[in-house]
Amino acid sequence: MASNEGTEHMIVIGADPHKRQHTVAAVDAATGELRGSETVKATSAGHGDLLAWGRALSPERVWAIEDCRHVSDRLERFLVARSERVVRVAPKLMAGQRRSSRQAGKSDPIDATAVARAALREGLGTLPAAELDERALEIKLLLDHREDLVRERTAIQGRLRWHLHDLWGEDGVPVGGLDRAKWLDRLARRLARCEQTVRVRICREEVARLRMLARRSKELEREIALLVRAHAPRLLELPGCGALTAAKLVAETAGIERFATDARFARHAGIAPIPASSGRSDRFRLHRGGNPLRDPPHRGHPRSVHPPARDYLARKQAEGKTRIEALRALKRHLARTVWRTMIANANAPAPTLVLT
Repeated sequence: MASNEGTEHMIVIGADPHKRQHTVAAVDAATGELRGSETVKATSAGHGDLLAWGRALSPERVWAIEDCRHVSDRLERFLVARSERVVRVAPKLMAGQRRSSRQAGKSDPIDATAVARAALREGLGTLPAAELDERALEIKLLLDHREDLVRERTAIQGRLRWHLHDLWGEDGVPVGGLDRAKWLDRLARRLARCEQTVRVRICREEVARLRMLARRSKELEREIALLVRAHAPRLLELPGCGALTAAKLVAETAGIERFATDARFARHAGIAPIPASSGRSDRFRLHRGGNPLRDPPHRGHPRSVHPPARDYLARKQAEGKTRIEALRALKRHLARTVWRTMIANANAPAPTLVLT
């Protein structure tokens, strides 16, 4: 279990949130002993009952909530607004905890206990902290919404491509064509000239939907860019770090100030090296815990474009590292760069947002 300094009288309250009810379980932070559990309705009154219950158990407490996005957000905001310390626990972290539990079976109290113990195992200081940063929350909501639209667009493209294959075989739209307005316009005109069978009408509806999703995705990207430019302008100065990458870093970091060192940030991001040696082979692999941000820091300095990144890779390979090991070292180096940039951004005076 991870060390948690100063936790002798502290409790960790794990929460298993659901749409209609929330179940919590309090665990002693020093011993891991279960102190009690409670189930309430997922209403404002229920949230108040949970808070009163937790305060009665101990004056020192941390709420560890399973990160279920829309299901858990309202409870998070309620607790943070009342000055409670709240951390988010990724659902994947509970799998190992449930397997190692001495209590067989599955229930909401068992799951809530697993959330609390998983938070202790990971270390309370390494988990994302919930906070009332309205600007960061806006960025996160818009980014999540855009990603939902992109996933929907991808699903529609897959269905549409099969319909077109059935209509015209290989004589349809080239690979990647459904991402481009020019090809969607051509496709719409060609479908309009066809006999209006059921399949053709479905295709025309799918094309119209793709156009709308593409237009809305671009609008959201512009809105996100404005917010990021006001909230984290220094991230945009990193070579290759565009608005969407910067927004992902802001949304998933949940406050860079909680990471005292770049090593802690790298561990949270899933790009900290850990030993993976055996016999005479000394090597390292990436830590897979935390809230993986392996892609955004890596995309921030595209190795095929940014000369310092290419030079860094070449230097590491000249030292005897394999290509994969050199890439891991680059990712760790980029985590340090991103951490320093976000710390500098957090300490800088906030610019005024001007919407045009």
